[in-house]
Amino acid sequence: MRIWNAIFFAFFSLFLAGCLESSPNTSSENKSDEEPTYSNNTDPTLDGMMFVFAENSQAILGTKDSSARANERPQMTVDFDYSFSIGKHEVTCEEFNAYSKMQMECAGDSLPVTNVNYYDAILFANERSKAEGFDTAYVYSSALFDADHRCLSLGNLSFRADVEAYRLPTEAEWVLVASQNWNPSLGWNSDNSKYKIHKVCTADTSASVCDMAGNVSEWVNDWLGKFKDTTLSNFAGAPDGGNLGERIIKGGSYRDAPSSMTLYSRGDVYTVTSSTAAEYVGFRLAIGKISSPTWMSSTGNVSSSVITSLASAGEIRSYTGSYQSKLAFRNGETGNLVYIDYSNAIISAVEIADTIDSYHPDISPDGNRVAFCTKPEGISGTSELYVRNLDETGSSLVKLDVESAAIPRWAVLASGDTVIRYVDDAGNNTDDATFQSHALWQVPFSNGKFGTPEKLLAGNYHDGYDAGSEFAVSGSRLLRAYRNGKDTVWYGGEQACNASLANDGSKRTLFLDFGGSIGQSFAETSYNAHKALLIADSTGNLTQVISAPDGYTFDHTEWISGSTSNVAIASLTNDAGAHQKIAVVGLSRAKVFEIVEGEDLWHPCLWAKKTEKISESLNSDSAGVYFTSAGGEVDVILRYKMELLWEYRNTANVLILGSSRSNAGIAPKELDSAYFAINASNVPNSLYETRYLFENYALNHMPNLKYLVVSLDIDMWWKKKTDEIENYFYKTYKKSPGFVYDENHEFWKSGYPAGLAERTENSPGNSIYREWLIPTRGYKNEECHGWEEEPSIDRSVTWYEENPALFQANVDELKEILTLASEKSITVIGVIFPMSPGFAQTESFGRYGLSRSKAPELIDSLQSLSKTYTNFVLMDENKMGNHDYTDAAAQNRDHLCTVGAIQMTGRLNSLLDSLEQIGASTL
Repeated sequence: MRIWNAIFFAFFSLFLAGCLESSPNTSSENKSDEEPTYSNNTDPTLDGMMFVFAENSQAILGTKDSSARANERPQMTVDFDYSFSIGKHEVTCEEFNAYSKMQMECAGDSLPVTNVNYYDAILFANERSKAEGFDTAYVYSSALFDADHRCLSLGNLSFRADVEAYRLPTEAEWVLVASQNWNPSLGWNSDNSKYKIHKVCTADTSASVCDMAGNVSEWVNDWLGKFKDTTLSNFAGAPDGGNLGERIIKGGSYRDAPSSMTLYSRGDVYTVTSSTAAEYVGFRLAIGKISSPTWMSSTGNVSSSVITSLASAGEIRSYTGSYQSKLAFRNGETGNLVYIDYSNAIISAVEIADTIDSYHPDISPDGNRVAFCTKPEGISGTSELYVRNLDETGSSLVKLDVESAAIPRWAVLASGDTVIRYVDDAGNNTDDATFQSHALWQVPFSNGKFGTPEKLLAGNYHDGYDAGSEFAVSGSRLLRAYRNGKDTVWYGGEQACNASLANDGSKRTLFLDFGGSIGQSFAETSYNAHKALLIADSTGNLTQVISAPDGYTFDHTEWISGSTSNVAIASLTNDAGAHQKIAVVGLSRAKVFEIVEGEDLWHPCLWAKKTEKISESLNSDSAGVYFTSAGGEVDVILRYKMELLWEYRNTANVLILGSSRSNAGIAPKELDSAYFAINASNVPNSLYETRYLFENYALNHMPNLKYLVVSLDIDMWWKKKTDEIENYFYKTYKKSPGFVYDENHEFWKSGYPAGLAERTENSPGNSIYREWLIPTRGYKNEECHGWEEEPSIDRSVTWYEENPALFQANVDELKEILTLASEKSITVIGVIFPMSPGFAQTESFGRYGLSRSKAPELIDSLQSLSKTYTNFVLMDENKMGNHDYTDAAAQNRDHLCTVGAIQMTGRLNSLLDSLEQIGASTL
């Protein structure tokens, strides 16, 4: 960045009006109190960029509007004490193709590049940085690309805010600039764009920052998080995107009505992730270091650093043997517990905000709770012991009512009862009398409550206990073992700490030392304190030693709990004494693998679910793995729909396929018991996807299927079979190991492979979507907000007239589905779902256009298909808007909510009853 003289900017501010688009500000609540200053004196090395002197400026994020989305409320103020440059316009196709390996085909070089995801955008920024001699703002360890060189994922992606390099603007930077001349009615919008992208601003307006409202929506740098009624300095967003890995887009596009564009809007119709791409989303660049950035987590924690996961779910599984793994640890900066759920393909570090200073977390045998205490090993004194749920808020917190309890460890007794073992003092064990004056205890824990504690052994043996043989260890200054009924000091009385007894019955103990002579003799080399992880057998003799990585030493070593017995977990401490990383230690491989990075990470506990052995004939890296970190919303939805399909393949007699309209509109469990239904709808959807799932999965593996319910979204029948965004199974599915694996095995036509359902259930997913979709058999329960009285239209009303072949291609696809179904005596029910009655006041049939004057004729043609295909029934619940689904039944302009879904499902049930009666009468 070029440093400009502040005096020059004070002078130049007199000419500010000449540098901005002359648009009134229509959103006073987002107007910055201190306006930034812009320079039109473009530096050759910053071609196309506008310098923003932002120091002492403020941006207002969010809104006070109670009707806005939850992640857009409340209003939050961001102070700036740095300056930056921002692109005068969105990156064009010509500019993008000049630097990117992914070559985009556009209608014109001067059009904004669109249909690029977040990864594509930041890789472009890196390439321009390198081309102009800058460092890069984004670093990563690996990259996955498709055949067209679209980036699907970046492993261990990290944003370096302190680097002078091209990057995406932060949301706060974007809003700061956009708020100065915000007027959506003057940009390209649905009123004037003819639903087409337009060229970026021309030379006449090159001194301005253009098109921030309209034309194309824009990626910004931040992860999507929540706002807080506060003021933050140099806000850089959330530390990660949560379990969904959500990102932010800003500004509205050519297909949005001016009234729908707001400065505070942060998303799209569907969930936006790093791999999301759309024909109406592009980006512009920014450049400049962010001085002392701050991040705010989903729980409201504000920090100046970020905890970053360095490992994928698959990499963790390679050590634990299970995708169902969780990590809990202490954030030394805040004293809070943090956890990572590796069953989620999108990895997120969740910090549980609290005032309790938390040490030594231990995850419960079922993986749902965490126990912790308030004193660390080696520190004597009163400690409290708590248990809480392992969720975002750390809910259901309970405290053990004893005088003192420290270093908790869960166990399951032979009886099946769950207990927590602890000591009443965590101090060092050097003095025999003091050590013996304390004790190891055990307390039952069930249904969220503690039972009555009982004393197990005299002595604070806090590092593990084997009940079968009354074997226990303690390692804090001395390595002590309770063995054969007596206390023994191991390791020659040399100093040791961070001991942990294996939970597999082997009675192995891992520990750290301080460069002791016994350890150095065994290792046959000298080393410093905590540089070696030592393993002792049940008699205290050393059996293995593993060295810490260069530049680091070990701390807080523990065996992992759950499905494997030869893996440890540890903090890694740098030469300055900061616990910067957490690593798993594979004893069989003698390998240290770093999995988390931060400023001060303590006391890691890694848990893995014990799973029954599944058929080894299936590839564990591919079979049932329908969702990975490269996936987005469509992938995670399909992952759970596939779990349902495999689980109920022999039970279901009704299958629902279609779009978000059927996903939110038909509730399988509301049908009578005679109809066992699965809702396998996905988002977005086309008839091409519906056919793919029906032909390759339902017909091959659902022997009792009798009825196929399909959403007929005729306003979306402009979609093409070769559209990689709208037809997941054209190209996008190839990033899913599970779908590719199925395809390579001809969708298992020769027979269902044993264990596939179990592998799917245990594969990476997303806990939020599991909670939404599995209990309801695929139906997404939506809140009721009512129909929009003046619904906006997202596509040209005349698309049919412009290209009727698109509609006919969808009709032909429906005919193919009907033919396939007829061969198996399956009845197909085509449903036109209700939309806002307000569309009747427009020229559009629905949300995505289609002339109202043409729609009745097209619907009649669909109705007539039943003459040729006797297994087809049309269920028109929209009736050109003249339906009886009231405002109370609607989620929005084209989706039902819970109330409407119950109404719709009831009518479907009646239709099924009628068809059953007709079928019975023909027997």
